[in-house]
Amino acid sequence: MRSNIKAVVIIALAVALSACEKSAAPYLADYARLDLLITDARIFDGVRTEAINADVVIHDGAIVDVGQHGFSAQELTERVVRTINADGRVLSPGFIDLHSHGDPLETPQFENFLAMGVTTIALGQDGSSPEVDDLSLWLKKVAEIGIGPNLAMFVGHGTLRSQSGIGLSAIPNPADLQAMLSALDRSLAYTFGLSTGLEYSPGLHAGSQELQALAKIVGKNGRLIMSHMRNEDDDQLEASIAELLEQGQFAQVHISHLKSVFGTGAARAEELLAILNNARAAGVEVTADVYPYTASYAGVSLLFPVWAKTAEQFALARTERHEELREYLRNRVNRRNGPEATLLGTEPYTGRTLADVSFELEMPFEDVLIDVIGPQGASAAYFVMNDDLQSRLLRDEYVGVCSDGSPTGFHPRGHGTFAKIIQKYVNEEPLMTLGETIVKLTSFPAAVLGISDRGAVREGMMADLLIFDPANVRENASFPAPFQFADGFDVVIVNGRVARENGRMSATLSGRVLRPQTLDSAN
Repeated sequence: MRSNIKAVVIIALAVALSACEKSAAPYLADYARLDLLITDARIFDGVRTEAINADVVIHDGAIVDVGQHGFSAQELTERVVRTINADGRVLSPGFIDLHSHGDPLETPQFENFLAMGVTTIALGQDGSSPEVDDLSLWLKKVAEIGIGPNLAMFVGHGTLRSQSGIGLSAIPNPADLQAMLSALDRSLAYTFGLSTGLEYSPGLHAGSQELQALAKIVGKNGRLIMSHMRNEDDDQLEASIAELLEQGQFAQVHISHLKSVFGTGAARAEELLAILNNARAAGVEVTADVYPYTASYAGVSLLFPVWAKTAEQFALARTERHEELREYLRNRVNRRNGPEATLLGTEPYTGRTLADVSFELEMPFEDVLIDVIGPQGASAAYFVMNDDLQSRLLRDEYVGVCSDGSPTGFHPRGHGTFAKIIQKYVNEEPLMTLGETIVKLTSFPAAVLGISDRGAVREGMMADLLIFDPANVRENASFPAPFQFADGFDVVIVNGRVARENGRMSATLSGRVLRPQTLDSAN
């Protein structure tokens, strides 16, 4: 199992301090050419919370020096391809999004992420990865086409379930189960772990024995289980966490977009965090992430009962259990703050609430869901969360940040999450210092994923960097207009190349398909 997350960050801090305390640049004579020099930067290095004033030198995609050297500017700049004067602005590691969505074969630029400072995204979430025979070949194609940010890929439990022939079965036969476990074992050689989506079909049909068998394979490979848990309703949340912690006996586990639907107040957040702290004290490696919005976003199948989620189940339920289905949907939507709190994000309903559509069609909202939309017919934002509770979760040292967003999802989180974290929680309603926030967005997610060469500004790290003035960071995206790019991240550097500058994308895509550490190097 991977080293303790906090220990990883502490070790990184010690190395970073050592690297930044050098008073000269002895490497200079060894390089006939240097790719990029960033001068006069206020550096938050991603592992300590205080800034240092220093320069950064980049060569061949990596940081080769950080410090104040006293060398002749002319001597150095004669060999530097490009110099950027940060002019006292912040220089930080690029942000790492722990839970992202999108298809790099369709939208390889992923400009929405780069615009809000994200230089690495994690795809294959919620139990769903591309339905291909060989995921490694798909990743090879992504690398050949190119990608804007770096990609850390997960393999989806639901996808493996479908491909191995288990499908909707609650109890897999031994041959199919072994086929799924073998496929997982092979894929973990080049993916960062297993994602589960236990609120979605077919993952929702998995029982504890299956999940623990999967966890043993993940643990054997030193990888991570990234879980959209079975139920995020407040009265079911603790049971969902307990189910994941059982898997944590065998592998490192991580809660995707931790939230409490219907839960309220910071005190409830403290109760949830205490459960995770007690698990860590008992030896379970468990972390989580959140996004800074009180509305989630998912397909409307989330509203339907387990027995009416797939097309086949829905057709049967519509015929044989119609009144029961109507009652279920009516009660569930009303519990989730009513049809006014469901904002549809799929044409032809985009931007209208379920209540709006119900009024326009002059039919009850439950009949709209059954007779007009169906469980596979739309996605929506659901305003079901409490800001005080979610803000307390965000402050916890073992909780990072994800967008759970994509280039196309009708929710501002896909374009605004990381900008909003700085704009709201650092500038407007201070919850954390800038240094604390940058650690949460950089070295912490790098440690969670097991990425050792990114997430900090220090010698030897890959040069995924941001230059920005925190006072100028703006989210811009909103629920009525979710596709507005964030402002304020003036220069976004990916693998040593300027990927986006002053609101304009580079013609070259500089991201890479990342590979996880081998088990030997991870331990």
